[in-house]
Order: sequence, then C-alpha cells, then structure tokens
Amino acid sequence: MSFGNFLQESLEVESFHTRFSAWTPFNNQFLNRQLFQERVTLISHWFDLWTNKQRQEFLFTILSQCSKSQLRFIQDWFSERKQVARVDFSTVLPRFISLYIFSFLNPKDLCAAAQVSWPWKFLTEQDCLWMPKCTKFGWFLPYTPTQNEYGAWKHHYIACVSSLDWLTPREAAAVYGTLNEPTTEDEELQERQREKYLRKMIWEKIAFHKKELLKARPPWLSGTRCSRLRKCTSPPGGPHLQRHGARLDETLERQFVHTSLDALSKQSHLSGSHSYSLIKKNHHEVGRTNDNSSCALQPRIILISSQIPAYEMVMESVKVGVVAVLYEHSGVTLEGLLHLTDRALQGRKAQSLGIFSSGNSREIDLLQGYKICTKNLLWPEVRDFWEKLGSCVATEEEGGRVDFFVPLGASEAGIEILSQLSQLTGTLFSAPAGIATGSYQHILSDWLWPERGQNPPSNYFSESKLQAWSSFTEFLEDTLKSVRTELKPLFKNLQASISGRMIGRFMLDALGMSSFLNNQDTAQTLAEGLMELSKEGSDKPLEFLSCFLLKKSSKKNNDFEGNDILTEGDLKEAWDPLMKQGSTIEDYSQDSKPSLSQMDLDTEVLVKLERKLQMDSVEKRTQVVRELVQSERRYVQMLEIVRDVYLRPLRAALSSNRAILSAANIHIIFSDTLRILNLNREFLDNLKDRLQEWSPAHCVGEIFIKFGSQLNTYSNFFNNYPVVLKTIEKCREMTPAFRAFLKRHDKTIVTKMLSLPELLLYPSRRFEEYIHLLYALRLHTPAGHVDRGDLTTAIDQIKNYQGYIDQIKKNLKMREQLSAMQTVIWGCPTLSEINRYLIRIQDVVQLRCCDEKMDFSLRQYEQTRDLSLFLFNDALLITSRSTSHTPFERTSKTTYQFITSVPLPRMLIEDIPDSKYVKNAFILQGSKHEWICATEVEDDKFLWLSVLQHTIRSSMK
Repeated sequence: MSFGNFLQESLEVESFHTRFSAWTPFNNQFLNRQLFQERVTLISHWFDLWTNKQRQEFLFTILSQCSKSQLRFIQDWFSERKQVARVDFSTVLPRFISLYIFSFLNPKDLCAAAQVSWPWKFLTEQDCLWMPKCTKFGWFLPYTPTQNEYGAWKHHYIACVSSLDWLTPREAAAVYGTLNEPTTEDEELQERQREKYLRKMIWEKIAFHKKELLKARPPWLSGTRCSRLRKCTSPPGGPHLQRHGARLDETLERQFVHTSLDALSKQSHLSGSHSYSLIKKNHHEVGRTNDNSSCALQPRIILISSQIPAYEMVMESVKVGVVAVLYEHSGVTLEGLLHLTDRALQGRKAQSLGIFSSGNSREIDLLQGYKICTKNLLWPEVRDFWEKLGSCVATEEEGGRVDFFVPLGASEAGIEILSQLSQLTGTLFSAPAGIATGSYQHILSDWLWPERGQNPPSNYFSESKLQAWSSFTEFLEDTLKSVRTELKPLFKNLQASISGRMIGRFMLDALGMSSFLNNQDTAQTLAEGLMELSKEGSDKPLEFLSCFLLKKSSKKNNDFEGNDILTEGDLKEAWDPLMKQGSTIEDYSQDSKPSLSQMDLDTEVLVKLERKLQMDSVEKRTQVVRELVQSERRYVQMLEIVRDVYLRPLRAALSSNRAILSAANIHIIFSDTLRILNLNREFLDNLKDRLQEWSPAHCVGEIFIKFGSQLNTYSNFFNNYPVVLKTIEKCREMTPAFRAFLKRHDKTIVTKMLSLPELLLYPSRRFEEYIHLLYALRLHTPAGHVDRGDLTTAIDQIKNYQGYIDQIKKNLKMREQLSAMQTVIWGCPTLSEINRYLIRIQDVVQLRCCDEKMDFSLRQYEQTRDLSLFLFNDALLITSRSTSHTPFERTSKTTYQFITSVPLPRMLIEDIPDSKYVKNAFILQGSKHEWICATEVEDDKFLWLSVLQHTIRSSMK
C-alpha cells in the first residue's frame, strides 16, 4: 500500500471522529448516535452549572420550540411518573405524622398495612404503636429492648394473642358469670313463691302446735288468756303448759305487730325506715332465751379489718372469751373471709358476730372492691356471702345478732341496708345510731336496738381501752406504720420459736429422746396451742389448752358435726324479719284493757306508734342540728389556731423588718386556709342564727346549698396542698429562723398538741362529717317537710366534692405505693401505670420436682429459693426474696430481685394435693415458664388462691 493511499484513508477516518463540531453524520447511524450522546452530556454539564433563572430561561426556550406532539409527550411523561393524586403519604409527610395516622388502626389492620410496602412495614412495626396495645391488656415485655431494636412489642402482642384462650361474650358469661347481673322476672317470681311457701309452712306449724296444746290442756283450765292464771298454783303439768302458752302468746303478739306495721306503712306519710327503727328497739326483750347452757357454748366473734387505724390496739381491747379474727382488707375475698370465720368458730354457732371495719353511714367498706351498699347488696356473690354468714350466728330466739361497728343507723340508706340484710338472712343486724363526730366516736354512742341493759360494744371490748384507742387513733396509726414493717416478721418468728422450745424441753424431760422423736406431731400441736393461748390471753391457761386439744381431736370434730341437726326452733328463722323484729307488748299495751275489741286496739296502737315516731323525729332532728353547730364551731377554732398562732406572728415579723419568712412564702402557705376560714365563719354564723330561732318547721338545707356553691375556695386549697407542704419543708430546711419558730409553736397546748401540717389536715376530713350529719338530718326529716328537698340537693353537692377529694387521695397513695415498690425491688421495670394498684403480697418457697414421671402422691420436691409474689390488678410480679442479717443486730433486712411479670389473663393455676412429701403447694403457669410454689400455712394458700382466681376473672372481664 502506497503512502498516499494510507494518508487519504487516515484523513477520512479522522473526519468521521470530529468532536463538538456543527457537522452531523446522517449516513452513519452509529456515529450519529455517539455524537448525539456527547452533545447531550455537554448540555447537561452546562445545565448543572447554570443558576435557577438561567435554567428557567433555557426550559422556556426549549418548550417554546417544541411541537404539540412533543408537548403531549412531556405531559404524558409527567402523568405517568408523578401521580400527585396517588402519592404515598408516608414518603412525603414527616414520620411522626405518619405514625400518628397509623396509631388509629387496630392490630389486625396494622398487620395488613405492613404488607403494602417496605416503608409501611417499617412504620407499622414501631414500638410506639404496639406498646399501648399490649399494656392495655396487661402484657409487658420481660426485658427492655435495645436502642436499635424495633418490632419487639409487635412480636410480643402476637405471641400473647396466639396463646390466649379467647371466648365470646356469651361463652365468657357462661364460664365466669356476669358482673351486676340483673334479676330476671323468673327469679323474682321464684323468690316470691319461696317466701309464700315458707309462710304457709310456718302457719301450718303454728296451727298444729296450737291443736297439740289444746289436746294436752287439763279440763280445769280455760282456753282464754287471764293474768290470774299465771299467779295461781298448778299441778305438775301446769308449768310446762304455761311455758308453751307464753311462747304462743309471743308468736301471736309478733303477728299482731307485723299486721299493725303493714297498716301503718300504708297510712302514714313517714318513711318506712322510721317504722323499722322503732320496732327494733326492744327486739331482744321478745326473742331472748333463758337457756344459759346453750349461750355458754356459743362464743362471740368479732371480725376486725386491717384497714382500721391502729388495729393492734383494737385487738388488745377484745374481752377474754371473745374470738377475734383479724383479716386483711386488700388481700382477702368474700370466700376467704367466710373461711376464716368458719375456722374460728370450729363448727359452732356464734352467739353474736361483730364486724369492725371502715365505712360511713351509707356503706360498709368490708373488703377491697366490696363496699357494701344498697346497689350491690343483691349481687349473687354478695348475697350468698351474707346468707352463709348469717347461718354462722345463733337463732334469734337464742339471742343471736350481727353488729356493725359502722354508723349505718345515721342515714336512710344505712337503715335500708340493715333491713335488706335482715330480710336476706333472717338475723337481727344492728349498728350505731349516734351522731357524734370525730375519730370513731360513733361506736361508743347510741346503738339501734341494743341488748337489754348494755351496749353492743361492751359485749366484745373493754370500754376503757376502746375509748383510749378512739382518742389517740391517728397518732397510734402513724407510730405503728414503721413498727409493723420492722418488727412484724421478727415477732412472728420469735413467737413460734419460743413455743417450740418450751414444748420441746417439756417433752424431752418427760419422755426422753426416743419417745420424743416418735411424737413430733404432738409437739407441733402443743406449740400451736401455746400460740393460740398467747393470742387469746385466757385467765385459765390449762382449761384453754385442754379445750384446744379437744378441738384438734377427731372425736370433738365428730361431736360438732353431730350438733348441726335442725331443730324445731330453727324453723322460726324463716319468719319475715319485720315479724321477728317486733317490740314487746309492754311498749304499746300497758295502758290497754283486755276488754277492748281488736279494731279498737289496732287503732289505738297505730295512733301511739305514729305519735311516738313524730316526737322522736323532732327530738333527733334538733339533736343533729346542735351537733352540726358544735362540730362546726370546733372546726372553725382549729382554723383560727392556724391564723392566730402562725400567720399573725409571721406577718408581724415581716412588717417590723425582722422577717422570718418572705411575703411570697407566707402567701403560698396561708392564703387558701385564710379564705376557708372566712367562708366557714360565715357558714357558722348562719347556723347559729338558725339554731337560736329553731323550731321543727325551720330549714337547714338552704344554708348548705349556699355553702356548696362556694366550694371553689376548697378546690384551690386542695390543688395547692402538695405545694404548701413542700414549701413548709423547704423553708424549715433553708431558714433557721422558721425552724425555731415552728419548734416554739408546734405541739403546744395552744395548738391542741398538733403541728402545722397536722392542722392543715382538717379541711380534708371535714366533708365526710358534713355528709354524715346531712344524712342523719334527712333521716329524721318527715317526707312532707319543706327542708327535705334542699337536704337532698346539699347531700349531692357535698358527696360529689367528697368524691373529688377521695380520688386525689387514692391517686396519691397509689403513686407512693408503686414508687416505694419500685425502689425496693431490684431490676424492676416501670410499675407506674394508670389505674394499677397492689392487691396482695404473698411469700412462698419455690419447689422443684425430683421426678415428674411419678404419681402426684409419690413425687418428692426440694426447695430451691424463696419467692415473693406481688399481685396487681393486671399482672403478677414474681421476685426472689433474700434475707440478710446485720452484725450485732437481731433485725434482718429483706431484699427483692425481679424475675418476671406475667399478665393475669395468661396465668393458669393448678393445685397440688397434699401428700406425705409436700403440703400447701400449687403451680403457677405462664406462657413460657411455670413455678411450683408452697406456703407455710394452709390458710395462706387458700386465701392466696382465692384472691388470685378472683383477680384473674376480674382482669379478663
């Protein structure tokens, strides 16, 4: 190839590779495409370097040169690639807004949304969405997720739901029953038929008894009632007939009183509770029996709630011979309370039963979750409890009764409770009717239907000790709080140790080592007898121990079972309570003549009863108003102590340039109290003016309504109350002069031996006294009185405000309790949740089965560690318990280590029957683990399982 040809071909090829020139090779498609891409790249490079304004000018120039087809292409491209109407909001909106939108979905919809796209899956699995849904059902994670971990709460929710035995509402109602189930018409009809049948049976029994008496009547006696008949002498058969005749006369008298009262309730405008209270007054004068031997075998029993302040001193006030049962207010169910009562009675019937618990004039705070009132008295479980409890008391003819140490006799609602309980059980129920205000002063006041010659408190307590307890209740409770925590375990172990040592030494000295080893059960029984003797404090210890050993023997148990045979007297328990509660004939027939006809006697009795009711109502109404004025005067005096002893000296020191506190702190501490003082002083003046011109027609309700409309002053006080206390403590620590000032004035005679924070407690306690007095005033106000409507309005106002105060106290107490528990338990997760509260703490031991393949009766267990179970209303907290001793000290320190928390709906309970190798054991089974536990005492196991099952059912509902 010549050099010329080579040069010509090279020039041709070089001409085709010319870059960035205006020449475009149309014939060569490859070079054309390559040159076009180079130019587009160059223009894109220039476009990136231009400003926004230059870019807009360039786009305008290009688009203005485009044809319609090209512009349509651009429009279609935008419609296809950027659909504004269907854009994914999770990619456009901020993340917290997207999470807020997803929070409205239920768990099922969240799982469906997670399948839409990866952004939606990431958002719908966030813990902030699933944690509230888990905690709503009491499902808590057993660990704390790491910082980069997400989706843990969702997996936990799915695991809980997959292992949950879900029931439909109808199935759940069939298994667990319903709460507050209304009584159907069929049940009411059955109840009426039952009462009708009982009445018919009783009348047939009375008629048969009367015929038998007429057959056995000697021919020389007439069939008429005559006073001289009881004075004359009779043959040997005479006294027997006379005794039966007297019983028949009492029965006929009760029938007459019942008929008269029915007529009175229809004709009189007074409320039915008034008639009820009048009939009850001399009830035991009719129904008292003279059989002293039967009464000697029937003990008196008193149930004392642990919520009573300083209940230890109340226990010490119990008389010798009275069986005292202390029960936990927050850790016992109705079934457990019945179990404790049966264990205390040992198969006997009580001569009388007292219930010493907290409450007011409208309800009984018997147990946590069971405030007995007219609304829940007919619940199936509550009704069954009172029927069974009434069967533990002796019959009315034997003097049996139930005494409530709660002022139910001071309101219409309280008397209605007593009436319904009497109708349910056929037993006499009594309660204080006094109007005394103060710390449990109503117990020692007047009672409804007291026993002849004595008040019910004297049957159970030493009145001097009870009076001392009521005077120092608040101070004793504050002192005993720390003592219970520190010394209760020590005293319990010390008592058991001393009893065991004493019995062991006696048996070792008397029997020797070989016989002692074969009689360990006897030693244990004697040790229990000594512990019971220390609790009862009997004056005759040997007789007490002999009776205790007889009760433990099987022979005595058989005798108790044999004594539960129904007699003819038991049939009389089915009488209508109003017929039972009739007064004696001495109340209304002492001026009557035997020759009067039945109609004349009925009219005269009705007139006397109505007149007596009206007179009693007027006297009681005046008594309540006087008590109201006196208690209000005492209350105002306590507020004046705050003003005169504390406020005025501090202001005087501030004015004389020797300030103890700043003006701002003085205003924070005393301003609300001063407004309350002015308000109540005006209220007291109005009451005094009304009392000076008092008459039965005057009204008090309008004064209370005016007072209730100004309660915003108290609202400011209660809202600032925590701030006031913190300010006092801060000023005490930071200002020595204020510390010295409080030391000079606190707990002196002028301040009634009280400190400034204790004086500020009085406003919160005053409203309960207002409600108590208003109910008592309405009780003794006739139905047609002008003041009755105003009293009802005033009661509603004060009750609503008292509910507001109680809610503040409850929330504060729950927060403090959970906070203290959070500090005590190591590694405990956050316990502060809305509406969560502690129910019971139970100490158990954890067991391990050596061989699970063996039969239950042959399995052997060994203890692994000590556990403490904290039962809340929504979860069970399981912790390990360890006890450490301090050198040179007897007291020990208990620490708790968190193990796990189990939601109650996922908890299963299995009982382990007692065998030779294990006692008082049960199994707690969660979703992943199970714990074999055992209690030391059989009663603890029964009470724990009872309250645990009840709480599980409540949490599922």
